[in-house]
Amino acid sequence: MAGNSQRRNRRTSNKKGAQVGSGGKRRRGLEGKGPTPPASARKGHVKNRVANAKAKQAAARRPAPRRGGAKGTAELVVGRNPVVEALREGVPATTLYVQQFIDSDERVREAIQLATEGGLNLLEAPRPELDRMTNGLNHQGLVAQIPPYDYAHPEDLSAAAFDAGEDPLIVALDGVTDPRNLGAVVRSVSAFGGHGVVVPERRAAGMTAGAWKTSAGTAARTPVARATNLTRALESYQKAGLTVVGLAADGELELQDLDVLDGPVVIVVGSEGKGLSRLVGETCDVRVRIPMPGGAESLNAGVAAGVVLWEAARRRA
Repeated sequence: MAGNSQRRNRRTSNKKGAQVGSGGKRRRGLEGKGPTPPASARKGHVKNRVANAKAKQAAARRPAPRRGGAKGTAELVVGRNPVVEALREGVPATTLYVQQFIDSDERVREAIQLATEGGLNLLEAPRPELDRMTNGLNHQGLVAQIPPYDYAHPEDLSAAAFDAGEDPLIVALDGVTDPRNLGAVVRSVSAFGGHGVVVPERRAAGMTAGAWKTSAGTAARTPVARATNLTRALESYQKAGLTVVGLAADGELELQDLDVLDGPVVIVVGSEGKGLSRLVGETCDVRVRIPMPGGAESLNAGVAAGVVLWEAARRRA
């Protein structure tokens, strides 16, 4: 009985002793845990919180690109001189229509040669058919067809810049209706290392043959995005970390005093007569004026954008 009692007491005892088969856990517990990680990697440390915040900001500034912007409308270039000039400047025509039994001259011959060299479709058409296509315009026997322009999405421009490891430099046009001004802005953006141009979908110039010609070929490598609502597009850029700078004659800062041009920025240019619209002006983070000692009241969109882009390129160099 005493032996049974002793065995029962041993089974119910809480005394801890050496355990067989521990697998060396006690030995591993005595080993060191390696070098102390840096403060930025230690959970709860202030530097770790700062590093996490910066990572979140960087992720927010790199929105996923939304490919496939709006499509433009097809366009016809009509008349001998306009057709030849468009083909010389590399406007992306797809088809050249030539009137049957046309009285050939130097312009007709050059247009046919340029179309052949450029791989365009050459189609001969009777005069009544060309009259119908052009709604009775004086086509002089030559008509070039321009396909719809494939606009980018506004977020494509900033995403492409961030993907390349660069701070976005974008120009947005507010109320600019002259295609030649749009073409001039595209040319300046290309010249000074910008990442594209944004235009509103309504009441604004689009990438027509006139814009292509004024861009002097740079429209082939500088994307133009079309925004359904320019104000919302600018707000989206702000959320992605870009500063929106509006050009205005009554801006609170002069261009030389602006200190954000070397970072991610959108430059908003209004029309020569009306300037920035109210909502767009209120959306801008800062409004800037270009000093003009000569006394001119305003600059057209192409010139104004070129001045600011040059200053941005100088500071980024």
